[in-house]
Amino acid sequence: MAGRSLRTRLVFALVALLALVSVAIGGLTTVALRQFLIDRLDAQLDPAIVLRGDRPGRPAWPRTGPAVPPGLPDGTVVADISGGQVTAASTLTRGPSSDEPFPDEEAVPVDEVSALADLPVGARPRTVDLGARGDYRAVAQQFRDGRVRVIALPLAGVQETVWWMVAAQAGVAAVGLVLAGGAGALIVRATLRPLNRVAATATRVTELPLDRGEVALAVRVPAADTDPRTEVGRVGAALNRMLGHVADALAARQASETRVRQFVADASHELRTPLAAIRGYAEVARRGRDEVPADVAHALRRVESESTRMTSLVDDLLLLARLDTGRPLAVQPVDLTALVVDAVSDAHVAGPEQRWQLDLPEVVIRVTGDAARLHQVLANLLANARVHTPPGTVVTTTLAVEGNAVEGNAAVLTVADDGPGVPAELQPEMFERFARGDSSRSRAHGSTGLGLAIVAAVVEAHHGTVAVDSRPGRTVFTVRLPNPTADA
Repeated sequence: MAGRSLRTRLVFALVALLALVSVAIGGLTTVALRQFLIDRLDAQLDPAIVLRGDRPGRPAWPRTGPAVPPGLPDGTVVADISGGQVTAASTLTRGPSSDEPFPDEEAVPVDEVSALADLPVGARPRTVDLGARGDYRAVAQQFRDGRVRVIALPLAGVQETVWWMVAAQAGVAAVGLVLAGGAGALIVRATLRPLNRVAATATRVTELPLDRGEVALAVRVPAADTDPRTEVGRVGAALNRMLGHVADALAARQASETRVRQFVADASHELRTPLAAIRGYAEVARRGRDEVPADVAHALRRVESESTRMTSLVDDLLLLARLDTGRPLAVQPVDLTALVVDAVSDAHVAGPEQRWQLDLPEVVIRVTGDAARLHQVLANLLANARVHTPPGTVVTTTLAVEGNAVEGNAAVLTVADDGPGVPAELQPEMFERFARGDSSRSRAHGSTGLGLAIVAAVVEAHHGTVAVDSRPGRTVFTVRLPNPTADA
């Protein structure tokens, strides 16, 4: 029963228990009935009946065997034993009636009843197998003149009655088990309803997005299913306590994340001014009237370069912080076709070592959103392909409209390259913040680890989706944006 539901196992156990009880009761009843019927046969084998002599008034036809005493059933066998051998035997062929004082008898070949010679004289009746004639209940008694007489009563009637009893018990037990199984299934189902409700509550909790954002964990087991006097009630109460602890932990996590995001937003905003000043002063000093030594000029160029990179990092952090707080983006028609052409052109200038290709439809595709942010999405994907692929890699940008009547249409933007691919263990974390690839992808240029995180955040803010499919020689980033329009 491994893998079966609790309801199935309970019903099976109930039916199996009832079956064992039915078998036990039926077996005991059958044994008791058989013994009762055999005792009744034994009562007919009274020594007085066995030793009764030849009856007066017997018919005058020739005697072929010992006389059968009156009052015995059909099939009774009477045999005389002498010298350990059966000398004569006869059997009753018709039962006694009121107008016939003596039953009809017929002779029996002595070899067919030779087993009767082995009966001990004067012992209690016992069962003897007479071969084709079946089993008999027989007893042997000795006359005063030394003759030994055996009377054997057939057990066929007893066995037939026992088999009928077994068949009746089997039929009644089968019907009873079917009815008990059906009733048990209904009772078990009603009894397990509270447990099903507890399981349904746990299932609803597993469907909640507990891994991110603010979570209102208001799902609880109903009060009716938290009675501490029952096993299911104790489980329901324990689940409610656990959900309460989880809700408190999620609230604390959300509060901590909110403080961190606010700090990042504030710090990013405050850092923009001093970084701009550092960059400006470095540029002024490097381009001043007075000529500076070469090493100082190199140092100033490095300060200017690093301040530029740090400004880009601060801008990325500030953008993510704003998206996290749900700050709305600009809402206006965006020409995706023109946006793709501009972004790929910029990428071609920034990375002439790669081979940039475009696959655009014949119609103009537009979506509603923030043009600057959508441009940043495509620019980050193209920069990712440029930075993490070797020279000569073919990078293809495709724009199309796909969809169906159920899910609706979507503008599909893909960036595919034939580079080395992304390791499988890194793919689930690619859109997390500060995710970095390993040495299997080129690191010729620095990376903040925020580019793809910004892609995911901006696409999600536009109610779209982004996915990656990568293997050696083929990496495809797919962005889907809902409700596009197409113009000729």
